[in-house]
Amino acid sequence: MPGFSRRSGLACLLATSGLLAGLAAQEIRSGTTPLRWKQHDIRRPRPPVVEPAAGPIEARPPRDAVVLFDGSNLDAWKSPDGGPARWKVADQAMEAVPGAGPIETRRRFGDLQLHLEWATPSPAHGKGQDRGNSGVFLMGQFEIQVLDSYQADTYADGQAGAIYGQYPPLANASRPPGEWQSYDIAFRRPRFDAAGKLLEPARVTVFHNGILVQNNEEPFGPTSWLKWLPYEHAGDRGPIALQDHDHPVRYRNIWLRELPERPAPTAEILARPKVIGLPAAILDQYAGQYLLDPKPSAPKATIAREGDHLTVSFPFRPEPLTLEAISETEFDMPDTYGRFSFLKDANGRVSGVVFRIGDSERNLKRIGP
Repeated sequence: MPGFSRRSGLACLLATSGLLAGLAAQEIRSGTTPLRWKQHDIRRPRPPVVEPAAGPIEARPPRDAVVLFDGSNLDAWKSPDGGPARWKVADQAMEAVPGAGPIETRRRFGDLQLHLEWATPSPAHGKGQDRGNSGVFLMGQFEIQVLDSYQADTYADGQAGAIYGQYPPLANASRPPGEWQSYDIAFRRPRFDAAGKLLEPARVTVFHNGILVQNNEEPFGPTSWLKWLPYEHAGDRGPIALQDHDHPVRYRNIWLRELPERPAPTAEILARPKVIGLPAAILDQYAGQYLLDPKPSAPKATIAREGDHLTVSFPFRPEPLTLEAISETEFDMPDTYGRFSFLKDANGRVSGVVFRIGDSERNLKRIGP
């Protein structure tokens, strides 16, 4: 649970704290307002309890990981004001120092896969939100709640694993206080156009102790306390922040992988060969059945003429696929990186076809009309 004093380091939240609640993704796309629970509604159903598997947590960072905390020092972290992180390190864990304020990464990140482990104080004390409270902020804006929710009760959207104030976890997967717990988070940053208009909300998936508790959810703005905030374009990257909420919550084994953008094809790559027209008499030569492999019992592909082009149907996909002529014997697939090259025997009769798709090639034997 956030408090105003604990958010002072998160400038992106304070800058918008006086604004009206943000539009959800559904509003942005359709202009309609979805039904939402009020923040922290005590009547909101609690998630079911799911006991995580027993045993130690094993999640070593892969070779391409950015290691944010390996148990030795806080070099990757700082205070929001730029000074050193004022938490303590002991027994290969970092621990929040009550009153020291939040800490955040020196580096800034966008799309990522994040792993971290945390433990709340033992023995437990307090109740509701005053029980092992902290939080993990993605881009400094979107909080995944950290809380001692083991055999404890509080409002649903403030439990451990919640996207704070918006989405309760799908399950309460908490371990007892003092035991190490894990979060594995996949985060996709929000997208904006050049004018700062929101094109796509953020997306968050969270596994708590190996159990899915957030399934590709779309926050409807930065998480906040008592009021929903709208999206504002503050850059494509932001820090990972950990909250000090006056509880000595511990963290260890923190690492992430930066996720690349999926490459888009260039216009040159998308350019297709010039399609030509062929007389129906030539197209009809290629119509027939073709074995998909050399065995006589192999499944068959059917090639047919449909108007001014050919189609091919496979037994596992009977809906015909279009083949367009780019020469008298070469036919291109408009939606797939595939090509059919027809073969003829010494008498000029069609004997088969070479089917290339991706990096594979098959020789299909014609067995009849």
